[in-house]
Formats: sequence, structure tokens, C-alpha cells
Amino acid sequence: MGSSIIYAPAYLKNVIYDPLMEALNASNEQIGSLITAYAITATICYLPSGIIADKIRMRTLAWVGFSSTAVLTFMYGLLPSMVMLHLIFVGMGVTTILIWWGIRFKLVRLISEEEDYSRNIGLSYGVYGAAGLIMGVVQLAIISWMATNMDMAVRSLIWILAGIILVLGVLSFLFIPKFEGEIANTKENGFSLSELRDALKSPVVWIAAATMFCVYFYYTGVSYTTPYLTSVLGASVGIATFVSVIRTYGVTLLSGPAFGFMAKAVNSPSKIIAAGSLVTAISIVVLTFLPSNQAATIIAALIIVLLGFIANGVFGIVSSQLTEGKVPLTIFGTATGLLSVVGFLPDTFSSKWFGAMIDEKGNDAYPQIFGILAGVAVLAMVCAIALILYVRRTNARTADAVIEAEIAAQGTIPPAAAEAALAETAVEVEPTRG
Repeated sequence: MGSSIIYAPAYLKNVIYDPLMEALNASNEQIGSLITAYAITATICYLPSGIIADKIRMRTLAWVGFSSTAVLTFMYGLLPSMVMLHLIFVGMGVTTILIWWGIRFKLVRLISEEEDYSRNIGLSYGVYGAAGLIMGVVQLAIISWMATNMDMAVRSLIWILAGIILVLGVLSFLFIPKFEGEIANTKENGFSLSELRDALKSPVVWIAAATMFCVYFYYTGVSYTTPYLTSVLGASVGIATFVSVIRTYGVTLLSGPAFGFMAKAVNSPSKIIAAGSLVTAISIVVLTFLPSNQAATIIAALIIVLLGFIANGVFGIVSSQLTEGKVPLTIFGTATGLLSVVGFLPDTFSSKWFGAMIDEKGNDAYPQIFGILAGVAVLAMVCAIALILYVRRTNARTADAVIEAEIAAQGTIPPAAAEAALAETAVEVEPTRG
């Protein structure tokens, strides 16, 4: 629930784009610049957040992160100047990323066996979707009820979010337990360069990071379907907000668990990521060529919901590539930090870039934006396939190493034993071949 709500203030534009722009009296580019300020801070904090997650208890990071974010969100609700808003977004970059982010994946990993992580992270995104859907319904109700006073509507939304985040901080302090093995065993529990070195040397981490970069790019880029509905297709703000809530949160109720179970069923999250990214690219292309009239609104809404379903589902299992590639638990927090540094880079430029395109070109910018997103989805598919091939080759080398070890130990190996060794390692290799 926390992962859904703690980031809601920073990414409020994904759900109520036009009302937020009106309340803040901001342009498209200025709205994007707030995300850029947040994202630059986040990029600096992602790696240390992973290291911190390997050194400090999950409970401490959770309640401190929630509580400090709640304070900043209350300040955000005052709708201050753009300068103050930039400072608030920088502050949220520290509280939600440096302090809180490191626990997001590791907490799920701590309650999961390695082979169950894909399923459990998917289930966690189901909870994410449920919490977000409830908040989205509340947001939609407030926006509709207070449509004549948008400033007060947006203030109310933000302050409600702040109150819930504060409650989550209290609940985290009371209920998150101490886990065995949650803190890495280094001398005096200090920072170990070997953990960072091991994470940096892992091809799995880098391939997963590239996949995350592409998936996150189109996952967040899909939010521009909201202003597309109102500006190009003529949908009302209420309809656009409803579709965006379903796209952002509602479908996650199903997509998170569904993609998690599919990844576990085929024993390869990368296969599901590749397939989902391909369907995303095709769907975006179809959306691009819809006629620019109100009659296309229903078709566009269905495609947007489909895009939300796939993008949420794929994003929910990207971190599972770390377990698919056998990244050790002792460096898992550091690995997720590196994954995040690269993976969330699109936030540092995409919102400002796309916002400037819309300000400059108006509705003509959307085909270009959607074309970029389709291309990035294809790249995500390529990266996922690359991890599949790497894991397959690594498993093949492991099989060869088993036989060589037997030969070295015995001087020779009978044909029957060699056949048995190959059969045993084939069990490990087979799932990655599908």
C-alpha cells in the first residue's frame, strides 16, 4: 500500500493532469520540470538507498520515510510558488528514495523463497493497485464534487494523501518485524566496497537495469494518454480522470498478480517482459493512428486501459530479473539500487521533454510522443531477450563445469555418469528454454 501512496504526491499529474496544472497555474513544461527536479534527486539517491537498505532495519527506513514524506506533502498542499514546489519535490526525492525506496523490493524478497519472488512481487503490485484504485476513486469524487473550485479540490486531495502516508508511517513502526538476514554481515556492519563491486560486475544487474530503463520509460509515458483524451479526442476531464485512474491503478489489481504468476509459471520473467513489451508497442502504434474525433474516444479508452494493464504488469516483474539471474541476497539491496539508478533515468528528462513538445506543437506532439514510446517498448523486448540468452549460456557453462569437476576428481568419468550429470544440469537449464 505504501509503494502506491508514498509516490502519489510526486506523480499526481499521472492521474489529474489538467486539474493539477490549473491549480498550480503552471504550463506543461513547468509540471514536467517538477518531476525532473524530483527525478534528478532520486537518481542521485537510488544507489545509496540500496546500500542503506542492506545496513539498516526495514522498520526504521519505512516509518522514517513515510513520516518525513507526509510532512512535505502537507507543505505541497499549500500550493506554494514554483520555487518552493521545486524544493519540496527535491525533498521528496530524498525521503521517498534515499530513505524509503531501498525497502520496496527487499522487504518482499525477505518474505519470499527465491523461486516465489516473481509471484510475490506481482501480488504486492496487486495490493499497490487496490490501494491506488481506492485513492483514485476518492480523487475522482473530489474533482467532480469541487469542479468549480479546483484549487481547493487539489489541496484536499494532497492533504488526504499526506494524512494516509502519516498513518502508514505509524503502522510501519508498529508492525514491521525484525528479519533474520536483513542486514549484511560486514565488519561492524559498515559499508563494504566488495558488495558494490560485486553488483557492478554482474551482467545480470546491467541487463536488468537496461530493461527497467525501457519499461519504465513507456510505463510512465503512457500517462500522456490522459491529456491526449481531452485535447485530441475531446473527452471531458471527468472521463479522462476516470480512465487514468483505471489505467494507473485499477488494472494493477489484476495485472500485478497475473504477470507475477505467469512469470513463475514459465520460470522466466524476461519472457513475459518481452511479450508484454511487444504488445505494448503494437497497441501504441494503433492508438497513434486513431482518427482525431470524439467517436474514437471509446476505442482509445479501451486501448489505454490495455496499455495500463500490460505496462503495470511488466513493470511489476522487472526486478524479478535479478532473481532470474541468481543475484545473491547479500547484495540484493545494492543491486536494486543500481537497477533504480539506471532504470528510473527517464524521469530526469521525459516529462520535461514531452511537456515542452506539447507546449510547442500542441496536439501534433502526440504522434511523435507515441512513436518514441513504441520504439522504446521494442528496445525493452530486446533487452529482455538478451537476459534470457545470458542466463541460458550461464546455465550451459554451469553444466560443463559440473562434468569437468567430476573428471578432475575421478580422473575419468564413465559414460553413464556423464549422461546422468548432463540430465541433472538439464533440469536447471530447461526452464529458461521454455
